[in-house]
Amino acid sequence: MKYDFLAEAKLRREEFLDDLKGYIKIPSLLDESSIAEGAPFGGALSDMLTHALNLAERDGFKTQNIDGYAGVIEFGEGEEIVGVLGHLDVVPVGEGWTSNPFDMIEKDGYVIGRGITDNKGPTVASYYAIKILRDLNIDMNKKIHLILGCDEESGMRCMKYYRENAVVPDFGFVPDASFPVIYGEKGIVRVKYTLRYPSVIKKMMAGERSNIVLGRATAIIDGSEEALAFEQYLSKHNLQGNLEVNEEGVSYQIIGEFAHAATPEKGVNAAWHILNFVQETYGDELCKKLTYLLADYFGKNVGNAIDGVHMGKLTMNLGILNFSENHCDFVLDIRYPNDTSGKQVLTNIQNALKEQELQFEEEILADKNPLFIDPENELIKTLEKCYREYSNDYDTPLKTMGGGTYARTLDNFAAFGAAFPTHMKPDFAGDAHQADEGVAIDDLITACAIYADALYRLTR
Repeated sequence: MKYDFLAEAKLRREEFLDDLKGYIKIPSLLDESSIAEGAPFGGALSDMLTHALNLAERDGFKTQNIDGYAGVIEFGEGEEIVGVLGHLDVVPVGEGWTSNPFDMIEKDGYVIGRGITDNKGPTVASYYAIKILRDLNIDMNKKIHLILGCDEESGMRCMKYYRENAVVPDFGFVPDASFPVIYGEKGIVRVKYTLRYPSVIKKMMAGERSNIVLGRATAIIDGSEEALAFEQYLSKHNLQGNLEVNEEGVSYQIIGEFAHAATPEKGVNAAWHILNFVQETYGDELCKKLTYLLADYFGKNVGNAIDGVHMGKLTMNLGILNFSENHCDFVLDIRYPNDTSGKQVLTNIQNALKEQELQFEEEILADKNPLFIDPENELIKTLEKCYREYSNDYDTPLKTMGGGTYARTLDNFAAFGAAFPTHMKPDFAGDAHQADEGVAIDDLITACAIYADALYRLTR
């Protein structure tokens, strides 16, 4: 039987938006200060998980709370399980919002709020896809588990706990990327370097998460005020900034542009510009060395200019940078293709630091292997067919990407939507991890229909 899942999704538009607004309202950020039993990622995420499961119970679904690490919404019968993996945590708000990031607004056919694309909007779309299947009384021979993780943005510890303490689906998809289908994800290395080296920078604390391009940075300098040089630097690089002199010293702030670390070239790294300004103006030797090493988003000056056959170029993001007296530490978020390895990437950086005569301590925060699935895999082909039929996009090829999703945490999973590659956003709607994060309402509704069709086919 042929079902019109798009018509069904459109019927539920207002209800969908009401539930999404409730998701956005909860500032589900990692909060280590409120970690407790049953709330391993803090109170806000515990509240978010409870809210999501309560909505499912309101609608008559069976749910499980996996000790606060994740939740499960269950539907259907059968021995095999088709999984959908969404996440409830969001990244810090950052700067530049024109509205309250936790009060979803509608503007010209778009909805805006933190997490609207990454990943609450697609997660709610997946939930409504399951509701549609249930409401239509469609017979299935497999179960569906919608799994709601709580730590995707900070290490995916939730999925490690889930694998060890819950029933793992046999296969499925992750609605946390782009259509048509993502058949490969780059490896991810996050590494912290600590240097002991004098600098005119007395104090600097920039960045909260290494997976965000540093869109704003401030440094306090032990030196003379150089207002004209700062004004000229900002003008030359088309930047905004502020200069202040106080009892601590001369404070320079540069405003860049936030972006996701998987596509750092879409942002403007304010911290790198601070380093560059200081080395140009004050002749600071450490800033000169770091400016050179970190100048390229693609790792050229640390020996990592790698362009993979399937996954494209390695990317490198300076996500955290701190200075104190004769001390500097920084965190790099590196996304590498499957043509190399995390070990080789780190070796290249070590050699580059040594060439600059910098003594360093290295702490590997994460090293996640690349994910690669044969594009001819039956799961990939089924998901692709669903997207093509509902979007009428028969030109966009299957993709690999630099972003890391839950797909790499379980076997036989692929990232699948919910961004439409042929749809351009207006200037007022930001991407994931950016200010005014937004998505077209029609795109969410269409994604819901695509997910309903995919689950229908995968459970036959």
